[in-house]
Parts: sequence; C-alpha cells; structure tokens
Amino acid sequence: MRVLFTGADGYVGALLGPYLLERGIDAVGLDTGFYRQGWLYPMSGPRPAVITKDLRNVEIEDLRGFDAVAHLAELSNDPLGQQDPALTREINHEGSVRLAHLARGAGVRRFVYMSSCSVYGVGQPDQTLDEASPVDPQTTYAECKVKVERDVGLLADEVFEPCFLRNATAYGASPRQRFDIVLNDLCGLAWTTKQIKLLSDGTPWRPLVHALDMCQAVHLSLAAPADAVRGQIFNVGSNEQNYRVIEIARIVAAEFPGCELIIGEPSADNRSYRVNFDKIGRVLPQFSCRWTAEKGARQMHELFRSIDMTDEDFRAPPYTRLKMLLKHRKSGLLDAKLFWTYQ
Repeated sequence: MRVLFTGADGYVGALLGPYLLERGIDAVGLDTGFYRQGWLYPMSGPRPAVITKDLRNVEIEDLRGFDAVAHLAELSNDPLGQQDPALTREINHEGSVRLAHLARGAGVRRFVYMSSCSVYGVGQPDQTLDEASPVDPQTTYAECKVKVERDVGLLADEVFEPCFLRNATAYGASPRQRFDIVLNDLCGLAWTTKQIKLLSDGTPWRPLVHALDMCQAVHLSLAAPADAVRGQIFNVGSNEQNYRVIEIARIVAAEFPGCELIIGEPSADNRSYRVNFDKIGRVLPQFSCRWTAEKGARQMHELFRSIDMTDEDFRAPPYTRLKMLLKHRKSGLLDAKLFWTYQ
C-alpha cells in the first residue's frame, strides 16, 4: 500500500511516518513546515520522504499513484482556531474537503481523517458519549471537524472509502513535541517549575490517548476491509482513560514527586465529556491502547531526564502551536493567511 499522510512534521505525523514504514507501508509525507524548527530529541529508525506543500495548494497530480491518504494537517487546537475563525474554516474545513475531492478524483480509495472527541463539547455529568451521540462543538476547531465528517462522509461509495477517527486528547513524547496539551503541559511544568498548576478547578472530564495509539488506529484503518470502515466514525482511545483533569494532575504528581499541586478556579471553558470507545475495538479487533496516562507521564519524565530539558526548551515556540505561528507572522515569514512569504 502506498499512503500519503499530511501533517508529516507535526506532533503525531512525526511518529506516524516511521510507524507505517516499519509495518511495510510505503508512506510519503506532506507538510507546509510550520513546526520544522522544533526537534526536541533525535529519533532513530526509518524516516519517510516529505513533500513541502501547503494543504491549500495540493493538486490532483500530487495524489495520483497513492492507494490511501491519511489526513492530519490542520490548524491543530482551540486557541489557534479562535485567533482567526474564518482562516481556520478555510484551512480545516474547506481545505480538508477539497483534499478529499482531489483524492477521490485521483483514484485514491481510502481516506482516513483525523477528527477529535472535542466535537462532543459539553456532555451531561452522568453521560458517556459514543459515535451515535449528538455532537456539540464549542469552538471553531471542533465545528470544522464536524463539518468535514459530514461533507467527506457524503463522498463514500464503492470507489471511495473515507473513515473518521475521533481521537481523545493526545499525550506522550514526539520529536515534534507539543506542550499545549494537558498531560504534556503538566509534566513539563512539574519538571521545570516543581509546580503542577491547573487553570481550572480540575472537574472537567477529558479522555486521553497516546500519540502512538493514534498511529495504531490510523494503520489499522488503512489496512481494514473496505466494508468495515467505509463512512464510519470511530472514537479512538479507551474507556479506562476517561479522566477528570484533577486526576491527570495527580497522576503527574505521583510521577514527579515533590511538586506543589495548585488547583485553579472554575473555568469559562465549559467543555467536559466522557467517551465510550467500544466501537473501534469491536470493528477493528486488533486495536487496543498500549499506553496509559501513568505510562505516558513516566515516558515524559524519562525523556526530560535523558535530554536534560530546560525551562527554555519547555517554553520554546515550536512546542506550542500558537506561539510558533505568531512568531512566524511577527518575523514576516508568514502572511495573514498563513502562506509563506519567501520562495
């Protein structure tokens, strides 16, 4: 199988390329290069070729000869999406739907889209949400995920097989690290400041999934029989990893002893959801999360120790998506529409 995966230089993409190559898939990456400046640690193993191109500039010829596309490349979190909602919609919704149409026109059969459990928004305290539950997106980022699922889902037929992976909140080590997601952020704070500081009272629910388990879900979605995945939505994670934020903080505190745990006030961010992950294990029975939050915190701790991570490393722009794009804009390297200004 020959696969093009977008977002190759992102947090998950940096892991996905080697993951697919090691499993015999001819994987080629595509990325515009926003975060290439950041490389937290060197990584052994095979590395895929990567095409440097903005998602919005992809042409049908770029997609010919591929059996599948795994689409990860979007503006990647809520704070980034809220900076310019119209631009977020242009890239995340319109850009992703355009890519799917081009892929179908190029003869690509399988299209795996990285969606998010953030589409569930605000769940009831006693409710566990599955793929059939109503969505309630609270941000532009989540709204775009819902619209891509809807619009690309309409393309499913005998020759085009889209499926949608609603990932829980990611965590874990990657060479293209992110510290703007909850477990990674709390681990970084614990290591560099000896404080685990919550910006809320810790009561909201968040399901978690390790970035390598996300890679596993992509691989199995690419390899599955067409009838198993065509038009299907899968929550990606495990029922055991539905945590309140305060529970995530306590897991980090146990891994980084001697840290002060500081709990904030109730937050204006009302997102809180518990998710059921039974479907992916039922339809793709090889899928099983290999990681837990405890193992992830231990992985982060061991990494920080091995690279002697500094506070400067932790706060460096490449590892917080919004910081990096604002830096590129301020320097004039990116224009207001996030196109590179140099040739």
